[in-house]
Amino acid sequence: MRLRKKWWARPEMAEDEKSILNPFEQKGKWKEIFGNDHPIHVELGCGKGQFISTLAKENPDINYIAIDLKDEVLVFVLRKINELGLTNVRIIPMFIERIDEIFTENEVSKLYINFCNPWPKASHNKRRLTHPRFLKKYKGFIRPGTEVWFKTDDDDLFAASLDYFNEEGFREMYRTFDLEESGFNENIKTEYEEKFSSFGVKIKFGIFKLQEEQKNDEC
Repeated sequence: MRLRKKWWARPEMAEDEKSILNPFEQKGKWKEIFGNDHPIHVELGCGKGQFISTLAKENPDINYIAIDLKDEVLVFVLRKINELGLTNVRIIPMFIERIDEIFTENEVSKLYINFCNPWPKASHNKRRLTHPRFLKKYKGFIRPGTEVWFKTDDDDLFAASLDYFNEEGFREMYRTFDLEESGFNENIKTEYEEKFSSFGVKIKFGIFKLQEEQKNDEC
């Protein structure tokens, strides 16, 4: 469903320092933004923030960055983290296509990709956030040994992504084709996940770890 434009969203975000509206100027400066040396974890496509706010509440010694394109969803992330009194989250409105322009080498220690657009047409596959074109971007700023946690309801996207990660030197650490029944107890559900799980849709999930030798090959 297409989101209706909320003209008040950007002004509200602009008044809060947890909204980073100039992320391209912050490359290499994220420790200064957070004011500490804690690890930085990033969610690509955060929706309304249930996932990232839960993580941030449970892990106060980790800094989180939530990225999405739409102010109309990010403003609700901002409200949620403020309601919870969280200081370890920053939100960024931007095209993920430019993700490599806001981080420098080794700035990020973990990536979450939850329910990204599957782009099912073959001519559009390169837009997938797990496609090798994007994985190469991530390898430019994640640390050796960084894990990418990936969830989707789309069978074809998940199957293709298994190959994508392997091709780019990520070791598969965990895989399930039915997260609800897997017994994986570290799972935090997104709003989307709750909705589709209630309809009986099986959620696919994997953890993929960047091998140090692959990171070094990129340098």
